[in-house]
Amino acid sequence: MGEVDPAFIQDTQHRPKLAVIEAEGIPLVGTCSTDGTRRATLSSLSLGLGFESWGGHSVTPLTGTEPNILKTNDVPTPLIDLSSANASNHVSQIADASKNWGFFQVINHGVPSESRRKIEDAARKFFALPLEEKRKVSRDEVNPLGYFDSELTKNVRDWKEVFDFVVSTPTVIPVSPDPDDKELKELTNQWPQYPPELREVCEEYAREMEKLAFKLLGLISLSLGLPENRFNLFFEESTNFIRLNHYPPCPIPHLALGVGRHKDGGALTILAQDDVGGLEVKRKTDGEWIRVKPTPDAYIINVGDIIQVWSNDTYESVEHRVMVNSERERFSIPVFFNPGQHVWVKPLEELTKGEKQNYRAYNWGKFFARRKRNNFKKLDVENIQISHFKASE
Repeated sequence: MGEVDPAFIQDTQHRPKLAVIEAEGIPLVGTCSTDGTRRATLSSLSLGLGFESWGGHSVTPLTGTEPNILKTNDVPTPLIDLSSANASNHVSQIADASKNWGFFQVINHGVPSESRRKIEDAARKFFALPLEEKRKVSRDEVNPLGYFDSELTKNVRDWKEVFDFVVSTPTVIPVSPDPDDKELKELTNQWPQYPPELREVCEEYAREMEKLAFKLLGLISLSLGLPENRFNLFFEESTNFIRLNHYPPCPIPHLALGVGRHKDGGALTILAQDDVGGLEVKRKTDGEWIRVKPTPDAYIINVGDIIQVWSNDTYESVEHRVMVNSERERFSIPVFFNPGQHVWVKPLEELTKGEKQNYRAYNWGKFFARRKRNNFKKLDVENIQISHFKASE
């Protein structure tokens, strides 16, 4: 095995355990399907991309480093189908999941199976390209859209490569996180020449994801006792973006992570993962890392930091991370649903009448701009978190 860049190595206390708890405890929530069919998962697609190395490093697996999966069914898994008679339970099920986990899964969600299959196929074709071809659409600090293979989480390099694009073009964000700098910039997607269908299938998928995101926002709003459309105005001129993730086989799965521990700063994250799995969430009751078992045709929903603030901590965004393995590559597609850069985030007055507001207001655009800095270079201090806006006692 070739020498591995120490930038990938997690601190001892954050390294993956070789014994992993895999639970079906992330709640499943069903919404109505547009085509009435169950789609094939990524396991039905060819894995023949032939990755023998990545980032200049050998991916020869180390023996004895693959995690042992410990099954557990400690939390019931509610399955709700809006086309069935128990559709009235959706709101309460989502409320319970958001309080107890900060994550849940949806099936029969209305996203056409063909739309998801096409973007999965296109993602595989793109990441199979030679590195020099992918880097023709590289992102940087000026335009954070396109290809990147050196992202940092908590100042440690992730074992992954990504391709990012915004849902609406152009998307407007602040030039810098400096509160006195009022200058804005427009982000424009970069599209590679190959695969030629990538742009079309990504734009089609983005439209379907926006429909699902607003549907979920409505259910979450109702679960908080608010009108279904309470959050909608925050997402005018939104800063939504979608990421294609590729996690190549890793020779040191006991030392590195696909994505280090973190919380999502936006409102919602909608994740499609393949059958390989690797997403882990930190269980609130005991701090254990729980592997989210891949569920066919499901999307995993992360309640983000913004909803935690809007709800005044009624719902909580929990830590999560991504494991890697030495044998199989993994693909996933997260959708980050974020408000407009002009939005000031604070607890909603309807939910805090007569109660203390747990957070001071902060501007989402500036928060987003500061978070992005850590993707490219190490910081001397912790990257910005909503805890920095906690109201004083």
